[in-house]
Amino acid sequence: MTLVSWSPLRELDDLFNQYSRVLGRSATPAAEARESGVEWRPVANISETPDAYLIRAELPEVEKKDIDVSVHEGVITIRGERRLETREDKEKHHRIESFYGSFARSFSLPADVDEAKIQADAKDGVLTVRLPKTEAKKPRPIEVQVR
Repeated sequence: MTLVSWSPLRELDDLFNQYSRVLGRSATPAAEARESGVEWRPVANISETPDAYLIRAELPEVEKKDIDVSVHEGVITIRGERRLETREDKEKHHRIESFYGSFARSFSLPADVDEAKIQADAKDGVLTVRLPKTEAKKPRPIEVQVR
């Protein structure tokens, strides 16, 4: 007699797979994106203050050393990699729905951004890029000569 171990996770996984077959698609957004060939694209919000534009990109589990921010010809690009850490001695994954791998996001810069003063900081899984605005040029009075 063969002994088969019971696993509630296996039954749950079977349920998700049945659901997928019935609807003709993947049960999880990550799996659906992988099957369609879509890469991971971190969510980014862009806002504006009187003196700067702010880009806030959600980069959970991405270390600072794995993030690169560059500016070239009026386009800012955020690149990086989210690595899947395996702890074979401690964890066995039954399901992974998070996105892992390389990513890149590019945004066109407004004309009034001072590219030399751009700053980036990563904290608590959020990358904040501050794009300071150039100082507005003040009108220069021109003296009119009377002849």
